[in-house]
Amino acid sequence: MAINFNKAEFVLSSVKAETFIRDGRPQVTFAGRSNVGKSSVINRLLGRKNFARVGATPGKTSQINYFRIDDKIYFTDLPGYGYAKVSKEERDRWGRLMERYFAEEGLITLGVLIVDARHKPTADDVTMCDWFKGTGCPVIVVANKLDKLKKSEIEPNLALIRQTLTLPEEALLIPFSAEKGTGKTELLAAISTLCGIKTSD
Repeated sequence: MAINFNKAEFVLSSVKAETFIRDGRPQVTFAGRSNVGKSSVINRLLGRKNFARVGATPGKTSQINYFRIDDKIYFTDLPGYGYAKVSKEERDRWGRLMERYFAEEGLITLGVLIVDARHKPTADDVTMCDWFKGTGCPVIVVANKLDKLKKSEIEPNLALIRQTLTLPEEALLIPFSAEKGTGKTELLAAISTLCGIKTSD
């Protein structure tokens, strides 16, 4: 059974554990730093321009957004992290929400961590990757903004990302450009496979 990634609908924004969706559909959970282009990656995957809102101010999305894809799976968009201008109170609220989300078994089917292909992953990126690993679910790391790199920089940068996040050899690290669409086919195929949904031939 194939999945139509262009058939997507926004379902809800959750700010507390009581409203987390628990209906048994696989959940692909997206995380990334506030300015890493997470919304742009999701928009690119779904073939939409402004579907996942691209915030004018990074770090303003402090809720978990659920998008139902083809009535088969969810793309779960976690609030961006690591933005300095957010109040301590807001950061604490974010932390509590994330702790509840990651502590609940069975919510996450697949983790997608988006990092910046140009830079070494931050301490926050490492923490988020460890949270994903702690759930026991598979994790795909997406190195976004590939179009901003010279060809000669790609391999060394990917090696640094893999090393910094201590990714096991079998972990997928996908070079990606939300701007150009590079990596979209590979990422959608990996999501389908890891969620147990066959892609159409």
